[in-house]
Amino acid sequence: MMRRIWLPALLLLAALPARGQPGDLTGFAFLRLEPSARAAALGGSYAAVYGDDTNALFYNPALLNEQMHGMLSLSYLNHLADLNAGFAAYSRHLDGLATFAAGLRFLSWGRLERADEQGQRLGTFGAGDVALTLGAARAYDDRLRYGASVHLVHSSVASYGATALAFDAGLLYYLPDQNLSLSASVHNLGATLSSLGSTRDDLPVDVRIGFTKRLRHLPLLLTLTGYNLHDLGDTPDDASALSNVMRFLTFGGEFQFSPAFNVRLGYNHRRHEDLKMSSRLDLAGFSLGAGLRITRVWVDYAFNSWSSLGGLHQFTVRTRL
Repeated sequence: MMRRIWLPALLLLAALPARGQPGDLTGFAFLRLEPSARAAALGGSYAAVYGDDTNALFYNPALLNEQMHGMLSLSYLNHLADLNAGFAAYSRHLDGLATFAAGLRFLSWGRLERADEQGQRLGTFGAGDVALTLGAARAYDDRLRYGASVHLVHSSVASYGATALAFDAGLLYYLPDQNLSLSASVHNLGATLSSLGSTRDDLPVDVRIGFTKRLRHLPLLLTLTGYNLHDLGDTPDDASALSNVMRFLTFGGEFQFSPAFNVRLGYNHRRHEDLKMSSRLDLAGFSLGAGLRITRVWVDYAFNSWSSLGGLHQFTVRTRL
């Protein structure tokens, strides 16, 4: 694919996160992309969803557990401007030691056409991002789990490159008799080892808390995640107090029609407020999706509305090897 784009526009679009603010210009912002279609359909509210999905490695390493032994997940995301992202995760449980997982994330821009401010063509170049993740978690007791992960991150634009080393750490408090879990985690702490320019980019640090409850008499999973909590003071002056609180929350629900079929809905208020068109009803920030199990394989789909910018389509395939 060949596209014509100015380099400043490329760098701006690269900073558009899936979960955070569209104008949040931190470095390595592709780390905010949703690696899981199930999580994307739930509005990114996945910080405390305990189960067998090895993509938990990217949302809170403390979620890694023995149910994920041998689980493989592969995901594809069609982002805005025909950008393509892929994700992979695999986990193994070692009795008496821990649950380990490895993950890969990449974002490809394809081949791009470079032009100066006068529109003169200067040739083509490539751009992309990749991150390798290793993580582990273990139980402290029958309710509390803790985990950590490390990410080696690299971004490239033409002949320029940037590298960073980042760390995540998390806790999970799980009450199986009540089908309830609570979590806290910090993401992307670390350092930039090299930069695209003379100024070192900051990593997209994120502090999250999560709550998940599976109802006892209804096949419904409810989940809430608070994110970017280290930036609670960074809110619009002209918004209501409730709206400002909502900007740090995402919500999701998953209804189980059968053991082999689920439907999901999610909502991200910050994305809705930042992208909505005031002249009409706007579904920006809303997401939906479904999961279907075919024998031993789960196939998940998610759609996220970005208002007039378009929508994101994502697919995930999960199975146990």
